[in-house]
Amino acid sequence: MRILSVASAMPQYSYSQQEIFQELCNHWQGQLEHPEVLERLHQRVGVEHRHLAYPLEEYRQIQTWGQANDRWIRAGLELGDRAISTALERAGRKTADISALLTVSVTGIAAPSLDAKLTNRMGLPLDMRRTPIFGLGCVAGAAGIAQAADYVQAYPDRIAVLLSVELCSLTWQRKDISVANMIASGLFADGAAAVVVAGDSVPGTGPEILGHRSSFYANSEHLMGWDISEEGFQIVLSPEVPEIVQQNLPRDVDGFLAEHNLRRRDIGSWIMHTGGPKILDAGAEALGLTREDFAPSWECLRRAGNMSSASVLLVLEDFLYNIHPPAGSYSVLGAMGPGFCAELLLLRW
Repeated sequence: MRILSVASAMPQYSYSQQEIFQELCNHWQGQLEHPEVLERLHQRVGVEHRHLAYPLEEYRQIQTWGQANDRWIRAGLELGDRAISTALERAGRKTADISALLTVSVTGIAAPSLDAKLTNRMGLPLDMRRTPIFGLGCVAGAAGIAQAADYVQAYPDRIAVLLSVELCSLTWQRKDISVANMIASGLFADGAAAVVVAGDSVPGTGPEILGHRSSFYANSEHLMGWDISEEGFQIVLSPEVPEIVQQNLPRDVDGFLAEHNLRRRDIGSWIMHTGGPKILDAGAEALGLTREDFAPSWECLRRAGNMSSASVLLVLEDFLYNIHPPAGSYSVLGAMGPGFCAELLLLRW
């Protein structure tokens, strides 16, 4: 099993953190007793720029969940098309080569699902296996690669494509001035990414997928996710999340690596989801690593924000096309998300 290519697709609208802060501050004018709290939260999340699916001023017109979701479908199809097309081009493949398409998102819904709409839009194979996945949140980028790997392990002469589409700006709750929502409004962003995964009988180059592991932490579902109401998706984000990371990640990583007769010191690089400063710091501390070990994740967070499931795929793209780990070296790709849960993959370059 091998990752042949990765490609991100970013919306055309890009804003500085200060521009987004000012827009939200203007919107909440009169509701915020202490606007400096919002500014401080936005400054501390480690984000400098974010892409948004629509111009900032258009968000003022969105009054209902239905209006937001219609925009999610429209922008999601355009970004999904671009991400898949670019990933296939980088892999030297065509749409006819796709045997399975897995689509993950937690920021909008569609029936028929995005993969069905993309099949018509892009002329994808009509006998392609389609698997839309909703609700895994930030962990879905890693979990989606794992599911694609399972598919091509069963069918080693086939190719699977994972598509992540996350338009977090369309979930903003513009009446909610809770600390959790203010943090989310400064952290989350929009984008899409696609990954081409091939079985062992398919020619091509890229990191091998040696294995993966899922971990679910019982009775922790209150830590992260959505409360869904007539207003749409309202963020659930507990301050306990970094503690859960510190308590569980070392055990999960060590157990996973032991299955492959490896230890942490054998890992040459770490491809981690850009959850935010507290999550990245908690993960590094728990594993006995430094900020420098997670530098590519910090950089992706700085330039693009947290794009939920797409974020770890952006970090992976950076490794494939810019960092180029040494041949034969190992990487751990990891993400955590609602449940609370974690997904780890072992790659060899």
